[in-house]
Amino acid sequence: MFAVRTVTDHEEFAGAVGAIGQYFSPPPGPEMLERFAQILPQERTHAAFDGDLVVGGAGAFPFDFSVPGGSLPCGGVTVVGVAPTHRRRGVLRAMMDAQLRDIHERGEPLAALWASEETIYGRFGYGLGSWVGSLKVPKERNQFAQPLERRGTVRLVTPEQAAELFPPVYEAVRGQRPGMLARSERWWALRQLRMPDEEKSSPRRFAALELDGAVQAYAIYRTFFEMEDGVAGSRLVVSEALGATPQATAELWRYLLDVDWTAVIEASLLPPDHPLFLLLASPRRVRYRMGDGLWVRVVDVGAALSGRAYNADDRVVLEVRDPVCEWNDGRWLLEGGRCERTDAEPDLALEAGALGAAYLGAVSFTQLRDALRVDELQDGAAARADRMFGWRPLPWCPEIF
Repeated sequence: MFAVRTVTDHEEFAGAVGAIGQYFSPPPGPEMLERFAQILPQERTHAAFDGDLVVGGAGAFPFDFSVPGGSLPCGGVTVVGVAPTHRRRGVLRAMMDAQLRDIHERGEPLAALWASEETIYGRFGYGLGSWVGSLKVPKERNQFAQPLERRGTVRLVTPEQAAELFPPVYEAVRGQRPGMLARSERWWALRQLRMPDEEKSSPRRFAALELDGAVQAYAIYRTFFEMEDGVAGSRLVVSEALGATPQATAELWRYLLDVDWTAVIEASLLPPDHPLFLLLASPRRVRYRMGDGLWVRVVDVGAALSGRAYNADDRVVLEVRDPVCEWNDGRWLLEGGRCERTDAEPDLALEAGALGAAYLGAVSFTQLRDALRVDELQDGAAARADRMFGWRPLPWCPEIF
Protein backbone atom coordinates (compact mmCIF):
# COMPACT_ATOMS: atom_id res chain seq x y z
CA MET A 1 0.00 0.00 0.00
CA PHE A 2 1.12 3.55 -0.75
CA ALA A 3 0.31 6.52 1.44
CA VAL A 4 -1.28 9.42 -0.49
CA ARG A 5 -1.60 12.85 1.08
CA THR A 6 -1.04 16.52 0.32
CA VAL A 7 2.53 17.73 0.53
CA THR A 8 3.70 19.63 3.60
CA ASP A 9 6.86 21.43 2.47
CA HIS A 10 8.76 22.53 -0.62
CA GLU A 11 10.88 19.38 -0.68
CA GLU A 12 7.80 17.17 -0.92
CA PHE A 13 6.30 19.57 -3.46
CA ALA A 14 9.44 19.25 -5.61
CA GLY A 15 9.22 15.47 -5.33
CA ALA A 16 5.57 15.44 -6.41
CA VAL A 17 6.22 17.67 -9.43
CA GLY A 18 9.36 15.68 -10.18
CA ALA A 19 7.34 12.50 -10.63
CA ILE A 20 6.23 13.81 -14.04
CA GLY A 21 9.09 16.28 -14.46
CA GLN A 22 11.65 13.48 -14.75
CA TYR A 23 10.20 12.64 -18.15
CA PHE A 24 10.88 16.16 -19.48
CA SER A 25 14.05 17.32 -21.16
CA PRO A 26 15.48 19.12 -19.32
CA PRO A 27 13.69 18.29 -16.03
CA PRO A 28 12.34 21.26 -14.07
CA GLY A 29 15.03 23.15 -12.19
CA PRO A 30 14.82 25.10 -8.91
CA GLU A 31 13.72 28.36 -10.59
CA MET A 32 10.91 26.67 -12.47
CA LEU A 33 9.72 24.88 -9.33
CA GLU A 34 9.75 28.15 -7.41
CA ARG A 35 7.57 29.82 -10.07
CA PHE A 36 5.24 26.83 -10.20
CA ALA A 37 4.84 26.88 -6.42
CA GLN A 38 3.47 30.43 -6.70
CA ILE A 39 0.43 29.28 -8.68
CA LEU A 40 -0.08 25.68 -7.49
CA PRO A 41 -0.81 25.65 -3.74
CA GLN A 42 0.82 22.92 -1.65
CA GLU A 43 -2.56 22.05 -0.18
CA ARG A 44 -3.75 21.25 -3.74
CA THR A 45 -0.76 18.98 -4.46
CA HIS A 46 -0.97 15.28 -3.65
CA ALA A 47 2.00 12.94 -3.43
CA ALA A 48 2.22 9.17 -3.18
CA PHE A 49 4.82 7.80 -0.76
CA ASP A 50 6.62 4.48 -0.62
CA GLY A 51 7.93 4.87 2.89
CA ASP A 52 9.63 8.27 2.87
CA LEU A 53 10.14 8.25 -0.90
CA VAL A 54 7.85 10.29 -3.16
CA VAL A 55 6.86 8.01 -6.06
CA GLY A 56 4.01 10.00 -7.60
CA GLY A 57 2.39 13.39 -7.71
CA ALA A 58 -0.80 15.14 -8.83
CA GLY A 59 -1.83 18.79 -8.49
CA ALA A 60 -5.04 20.75 -9.03
CA PHE A 61 -5.12 24.48 -9.69
CA PRO A 62 -8.11 26.27 -8.10
CA PHE A 63 -9.84 27.65 -11.20
CA ASP A 64 -12.93 29.60 -12.04
CA PHE A 65 -13.93 27.91 -15.28
CA SER A 66 -16.28 29.24 -17.95
CA VAL A 67 -19.23 26.98 -18.74
CA PRO A 68 -22.19 27.59 -21.06
CA GLY A 69 -23.85 30.71 -19.74
CA GLY A 70 -21.66 31.18 -16.69
CA SER A 71 -18.65 30.15 -14.63
CA LEU A 72 -18.06 27.46 -11.99
CA PRO A 73 -15.24 26.45 -9.62
CA CYS A 74 -13.08 23.75 -11.15
CA GLY A 75 -10.05 21.70 -10.18
CA GLY A 76 -7.47 22.21 -12.93
CA VAL A 77 -5.60 18.91 -12.78
CA THR A 78 -1.89 19.12 -13.59
CA VAL A 79 1.55 17.49 -13.13
CA VAL A 80 0.14 13.98 -12.77
CA GLY A 81 2.93 11.42 -12.85
CA VAL A 82 4.28 8.20 -11.38
CA ALA A 83 7.92 7.19 -11.05
CA PRO A 84 8.89 4.50 -13.61
CA THR A 85 9.98 2.28 -10.72
CA HIS A 86 6.38 2.15 -9.43
CA ARG A 87 4.24 1.91 -12.56
CA ARG A 88 1.32 -0.52 -12.72
CA ARG A 89 1.10 -0.82 -8.95
CA GLY A 90 -1.98 1.29 -8.23
CA VAL A 91 -0.19 4.57 -7.46
CA LEU A 92 -2.06 6.60 -10.08
CA ARG A 93 -5.45 5.26 -9.07
CA ALA A 94 -4.80 6.03 -5.41
CA MET A 95 -3.76 9.61 -6.23
CA MET A 96 -6.65 10.28 -8.61
CA ASP A 97 -9.15 8.94 -6.08
CA ALA A 98 -7.73 11.16 -3.33
CA GLN A 99 -7.64 14.17 -5.62
CA LEU A 100 -11.23 13.80 -6.82
CA ARG A 101 -12.47 13.43 -3.25
CA ASP A 102 -10.52 16.56 -2.30
CA ILE A 103 -12.01 18.51 -5.23
CA HIS A 104 -15.49 17.36 -4.18
CA GLU A 105 -14.95 18.33 -0.56
CA ARG A 106 -13.86 21.80 -1.68
CA GLY A 107 -17.19 22.27 -3.44
CA GLU A 108 -15.80 22.28 -6.96
CA PRO A 109 -18.33 20.51 -9.21
CA LEU A 110 -15.89 20.07 -12.12
CA ALA A 111 -12.36 18.94 -12.84
CA ALA A 112 -10.52 19.42 -16.12
CA LEU A 113 -7.13 18.52 -17.55
CA TRP A 114 -4.98 18.22 -20.65
CA ALA A 115 -4.06 14.60 -21.25
CA SER A 116 -0.47 13.81 -22.16
CA GLU A 117 -1.72 10.31 -22.97
CA GLU A 118 -5.34 10.19 -24.05
CA THR A 119 -5.95 6.60 -22.92
CA ILE A 120 -5.33 7.26 -19.22
CA TYR A 121 -8.09 9.40 -17.78
CA GLY A 122 -11.25 7.72 -19.02
CA ARG A 123 -10.70 5.21 -16.22
CA PHE A 124 -11.26 8.02 -13.72
CA GLY A 125 -14.41 9.47 -15.29
CA TYR A 126 -12.90 12.15 -17.54
CA GLY A 127 -14.37 12.62 -21.00
CA LEU A 128 -13.02 14.34 -24.10
CA GLY A 129 -14.83 17.66 -23.74
CA SER A 130 -13.28 19.93 -26.38
CA TRP A 131 -11.30 19.89 -29.61
CA VAL A 132 -8.28 21.96 -30.64
CA GLY A 133 -5.88 21.89 -33.55
CA SER A 134 -2.75 23.35 -35.08
CA LEU A 135 -2.34 25.03 -38.45
CA LYS A 136 0.24 26.61 -40.73
CA VAL A 137 -0.65 29.43 -43.12
CA PRO A 138 1.85 29.79 -46.00
CA LYS A 139 2.58 33.43 -46.81
CA GLU A 140 1.43 32.96 -50.41
CA ARG A 141 -1.92 31.62 -49.19
CA ASN A 142 -2.77 34.22 -46.57
CA GLN A 143 -5.39 36.17 -48.54
CA PHE A 144 -8.82 36.74 -47.05
CA ALA A 145 -11.92 35.55 -48.92
CA GLN A 146 -13.38 39.06 -48.74
CA PRO A 147 -11.57 42.42 -48.62
CA LEU A 148 -11.19 43.68 -45.05
CA GLU A 149 -11.85 47.33 -44.43
CA ARG A 150 -9.25 48.13 -41.81
CA ARG A 151 -10.56 50.19 -38.92
CA GLY A 152 -8.16 49.50 -36.07
CA THR A 153 -4.50 50.15 -35.37
CA VAL A 154 -1.91 47.77 -33.93
CA ARG A 155 0.99 48.70 -31.68
CA LEU A 156 3.64 46.63 -29.99
CA VAL A 157 3.62 46.98 -26.21
CA THR A 158 5.85 46.00 -23.29
CA PRO A 159 4.98 43.14 -20.93
CA GLU A 160 4.08 45.74 -18.31
CA GLN A 161 1.66 47.44 -20.70
CA ALA A 162 0.27 44.09 -21.77
CA ALA A 163 -0.51 43.29 -18.12
CA GLU A 164 -2.94 46.21 -18.15
CA LEU A 165 -4.31 45.93 -21.69
CA PHE A 166 -4.71 42.20 -22.33
CA PRO A 167 -6.74 40.84 -19.37
CA PRO A 168 -9.96 42.76 -20.19
CA VAL A 169 -9.91 41.33 -23.72
CA TYR A 170 -9.33 37.84 -22.38
CA GLU A 171 -12.23 38.20 -19.93
CA ALA A 172 -14.52 39.41 -22.72
CA VAL A 173 -13.71 36.28 -24.74
CA ARG A 174 -14.06 34.09 -21.63
CA GLY A 175 -17.59 35.41 -21.24
CA GLN A 176 -18.39 34.09 -24.72
CA ARG A 177 -16.51 30.76 -24.73
CA PRO A 178 -16.91 27.80 -22.36
CA GLY A 179 -13.73 26.06 -21.27
CA MET A 180 -11.61 29.10 -20.38
CA LEU A 181 -10.06 29.65 -16.95
CA ALA A 182 -9.98 32.93 -15.06
CA ARG A 183 -6.42 34.27 -14.81
CA SER A 184 -5.01 36.02 -11.79
CA GLU A 185 -2.39 38.78 -12.07
CA ARG A 186 0.23 36.25 -10.96
CA TRP A 187 -0.91 33.77 -13.62
CA TRP A 188 -0.57 36.43 -16.31
CA ALA A 189 2.85 37.45 -15.06
CA LEU A 190 4.31 33.96 -14.73
CA ARG A 191 2.63 32.19 -17.64
CA GLN A 192 1.79 34.60 -20.45
CA LEU A 193 3.94 37.70 -20.03
CA ARG A 194 7.22 36.41 -18.59
CA MET A 195 10.28 36.84 -20.83
CA PRO A 196 12.33 33.66 -20.18
CA ASP A 197 16.09 33.73 -20.65
CA GLU A 198 15.87 30.68 -22.89
CA GLU A 199 13.76 32.71 -25.36
CA LYS A 200 16.21 35.61 -25.74
CA SER A 201 17.08 34.66 -29.32
CA SER A 202 13.38 34.87 -30.31
CA PRO A 203 11.59 36.85 -27.60
CA ARG A 204 7.87 37.10 -27.16
CA ARG A 205 6.21 40.05 -28.80
CA PHE A 206 3.01 41.61 -27.55
CA ALA A 207 0.66 43.31 -30.00
CA ALA A 208 -2.44 45.28 -28.99
CA LEU A 209 -5.16 46.20 -31.48
CA GLU A 210 -7.08 49.38 -30.74
CA LEU A 211 -10.53 49.83 -32.24
CA ASP A 212 -13.08 52.52 -31.48
CA GLY A 213 -10.85 53.97 -28.79
CA ALA A 214 -10.22 50.76 -26.84
CA VAL A 215 -7.99 47.69 -27.01
CA GLN A 216 -10.23 44.94 -28.41
CA ALA A 217 -7.69 42.28 -29.40
CA TYR A 218 -4.17 41.16 -28.61
CA ALA A 219 -1.55 38.69 -29.79
CA ILE A 220 1.46 37.07 -28.17
CA TYR A 221 3.88 35.64 -30.71
CA ARG A 222 7.50 34.85 -31.52
CA THR A 223 9.43 35.00 -34.76
CA PHE A 224 12.14 32.52 -35.69
CA PHE A 225 14.52 34.01 -38.26
CA GLU A 226 15.59 31.93 -41.24
CA MET A 227 17.30 32.95 -44.48
CA GLU A 228 18.08 30.66 -47.40
CA ASP A 229 19.72 31.76 -50.67
CA GLY A 230 19.07 35.37 -49.76
CA VAL A 231 15.34 34.82 -49.26
CA ALA A 232 13.66 35.35 -45.87
CA GLY A 233 11.84 32.24 -44.69
CA SER A 234 11.12 33.02 -41.07
CA ARG A 235 8.33 31.44 -39.01
CA LEU A 236 5.90 33.49 -36.95
CA VAL A 237 4.55 31.31 -34.13
CA VAL A 238 1.38 32.55 -32.41
CA SER A 239 1.13 31.68 -28.73
CA GLU A 240 -2.22 33.39 -28.19
CA ALA A 241 -4.39 35.67 -30.32
CA LEU A 242 -7.78 36.74 -29.00
CA GLY A 243 -10.32 39.30 -30.16
CA ALA A 244 -13.33 40.49 -28.22
CA THR A 245 -15.36 41.10 -31.43
CA PRO A 246 -15.42 39.58 -34.91
CA GLN A 247 -14.01 42.77 -36.44
CA ALA A 248 -11.17 42.89 -33.92
CA THR A 249 -10.37 39.20 -34.47
CA ALA A 250 -10.23 39.66 -38.25
CA GLU A 251 -8.00 42.74 -38.00
CA LEU A 252 -5.65 41.06 -35.54
CA TRP A 253 -5.15 38.06 -37.82
CA ARG A 254 -4.69 40.36 -40.83
CA TYR A 255 -1.85 42.01 -38.92
CA LEU A 256 -0.23 38.66 -38.03
CA LEU A 257 -0.52 37.31 -41.57
CA ASP A 258 1.04 40.48 -43.03
CA VAL A 259 4.18 40.63 -40.84
CA ASP A 260 7.16 40.95 -43.20
CA TRP A 261 10.01 38.44 -43.58
CA THR A 262 7.81 35.50 -42.67
CA ALA A 263 7.19 32.49 -44.91
CA VAL A 264 4.65 30.79 -42.66
CA ILE A 265 2.45 31.64 -39.69
CA GLU A 266 1.90 28.81 -37.21
CA ALA A 267 -0.69 28.53 -34.46
CA SER A 268 -1.86 25.76 -32.18
CA LEU A 269 -4.73 25.10 -29.76
CA LEU A 270 -7.30 26.72 -32.08
CA PRO A 271 -10.90 25.45 -31.90
CA PRO A 272 -12.51 23.96 -35.03
CA ASP A 273 -15.00 26.87 -35.24
CA HIS A 274 -12.30 29.58 -35.20
CA PRO A 275 -13.21 32.49 -37.53
CA LEU A 276 -9.88 32.22 -39.35
CA PHE A 277 -11.08 29.24 -41.41
CA LEU A 278 -13.80 31.30 -43.09
CA LEU A 279 -11.76 34.50 -43.20
CA LEU A 280 -9.14 32.82 -45.39
CA ALA A 281 -9.69 32.37 -49.10
CA SER A 282 -7.81 29.03 -49.09
CA PRO A 283 -8.71 27.29 -45.82
CA ARG A 284 -7.63 23.84 -47.05
CA ARG A 285 -4.07 25.15 -47.40
CA VAL A 286 -3.69 25.64 -43.64
CA ARG A 287 -3.72 21.85 -43.10
CA TYR A 288 -5.54 22.00 -39.79
CA ARG A 289 -4.70 19.01 -37.59
CA MET A 290 -7.34 18.50 -34.93
CA GLY A 291 -6.93 16.56 -31.70
CA ASP A 292 -8.34 16.34 -28.22
CA GLY A 293 -8.29 19.43 -26.03
CA LEU A 294 -9.71 19.60 -22.52
CA TRP A 295 -10.85 16.45 -20.76
CA VAL A 296 -13.72 17.22 -18.39
CA ARG A 297 -14.82 15.41 -15.24
CA VAL A 298 -18.23 16.03 -13.66
CA VAL A 299 -17.41 15.78 -9.94
CA ASP A 300 -20.86 16.76 -8.69
CA VAL A 301 -23.65 15.97 -11.17
CA GLY A 302 -26.32 18.09 -9.49
CA ALA A 303 -24.18 21.20 -9.04
CA ALA A 304 -22.45 20.95 -12.42
CA LEU A 305 -25.62 20.47 -14.46
CA SER A 306 -27.50 23.11 -12.46
CA GLY A 307 -24.63 25.56 -12.94
CA ARG A 308 -24.72 25.90 -16.74
CA ALA A 309 -27.26 27.29 -19.18
CA TYR A 310 -29.21 25.30 -21.76
CA ASN A 311 -30.41 25.96 -25.29
CA ALA A 312 -33.84 24.39 -24.85
CA ASP A 313 -36.34 24.32 -22.00
CA ASP A 314 -36.92 20.58 -21.86
CA ARG A 315 -36.36 17.65 -19.54
CA VAL A 316 -34.18 14.55 -19.58
CA VAL A 317 -33.51 11.83 -17.00
CA LEU A 318 -29.93 10.58 -16.91
CA GLU A 319 -28.84 7.35 -15.26
CA VAL A 320 -25.21 8.00 -14.37
CA ARG A 321 -22.81 5.16 -13.61
CA ASP A 322 -19.88 6.45 -11.58
CA PRO A 323 -17.90 3.90 -9.53
CA VAL A 324 -15.11 6.45 -8.79
CA CYS A 325 -17.26 9.29 -7.43
CA GLU A 326 -19.98 7.10 -6.01
CA TRP A 327 -22.01 10.08 -4.80
CA ASN A 328 -22.91 10.70 -8.49
CA ASP A 329 -24.22 7.20 -9.10
CA GLY A 330 -27.94 7.01 -9.85
CA ARG A 331 -30.71 8.83 -11.71
CA TRP A 332 -30.82 12.58 -12.24
CA LEU A 333 -33.66 14.71 -13.59
CA LEU A 334 -32.59 17.78 -15.55
CA GLU A 335 -35.52 20.15 -16.05
CA GLY A 336 -35.87 23.93 -16.08
CA GLY A 337 -32.13 24.37 -15.70
CA ARG A 338 -32.08 22.41 -12.42
CA CYS A 339 -30.67 18.94 -11.86
CA GLU A 340 -31.88 16.81 -8.95
CA ARG A 341 -32.07 13.16 -7.97
CA THR A 342 -35.13 11.28 -9.14
CA ASP A 343 -36.79 7.86 -9.21
CA ALA A 344 -38.23 8.49 -12.68
CA GLU A 345 -37.48 6.13 -15.54
CA PRO A 346 -34.24 7.14 -17.30
CA ASP A 347 -34.05 8.43 -20.87
CA LEU A 348 -30.31 7.92 -21.24
CA ALA A 349 -27.79 5.76 -19.37
CA LEU A 350 -24.12 6.66 -19.45
CA GLU A 351 -20.79 6.55 -17.65
CA ALA A 352 -19.39 9.65 -15.96
CA GLY A 353 -16.82 10.09 -18.73
CA ALA A 354 -19.53 10.37 -21.39
CA LEU A 355 -21.30 13.02 -19.33
CA GLY A 356 -18.02 14.94 -19.03
CA ALA A 357 -17.58 14.78 -22.79
CA ALA A 358 -21.05 16.24 -23.40
CA TYR A 359 -20.96 18.82 -20.62
CA LEU A 360 -19.46 21.81 -22.48
CA GLY A 361 -21.39 21.21 -25.69
CA ALA A 362 -18.59 20.11 -28.04
CA VAL A 363 -19.62 16.44 -28.14
CA SER A 364 -23.26 15.50 -28.68
CA PHE A 365 -25.22 12.74 -27.02
CA THR A 366 -26.02 11.43 -30.48
CA GLN A 367 -22.31 11.10 -31.23
CA LEU A 368 -21.81 9.33 -27.92
CA ARG A 369 -24.74 7.01 -28.61
CA ASP A 370 -23.38 6.13 -32.04
CA ALA A 371 -19.98 5.46 -30.47
CA LEU A 372 -21.67 3.06 -28.01
CA ARG A 373 -20.90 5.37 -25.10
CA VAL A 374 -24.54 6.22 -24.27
CA ASP A 375 -27.54 3.89 -24.05
CA GLU A 376 -30.67 5.55 -25.45
CA LEU A 377 -33.49 4.06 -23.41
CA GLN A 378 -36.31 6.23 -24.80
CA ASP A 379 -36.75 7.05 -28.49
CA GLY A 380 -35.57 10.56 -29.33
CA ALA A 381 -33.85 11.10 -25.97
CA ALA A 382 -30.40 11.70 -27.45
CA ALA A 383 -31.72 14.32 -29.86
CA ARG A 384 -33.63 16.01 -27.03
CA ALA A 385 -30.51 16.11 -24.87
CA ASP A 386 -28.54 17.50 -27.82
CA ARG A 387 -30.98 20.41 -28.12
CA MET A 388 -30.53 21.14 -24.45
CA PHE A 389 -26.76 20.75 -24.11
CA GLY A 390 -25.60 22.01 -27.52
CA TRP A 391 -23.72 25.31 -27.35
CA ARG A 392 -22.06 27.78 -29.67
CA PRO A 393 -19.39 28.96 -29.80
CA LEU A 394 -17.62 25.70 -29.06
CA PRO A 395 -15.57 25.37 -25.86
CA TRP A 396 -12.00 26.57 -26.13
CA CYS A 397 -9.09 26.59 -23.69
CA PRO A 398 -6.23 28.51 -25.38
CA GLU A 399 -3.49 27.24 -23.04
CA ILE A 400 -2.25 23.95 -21.67
CA PHE A 401 -2.01 23.88 -17.90
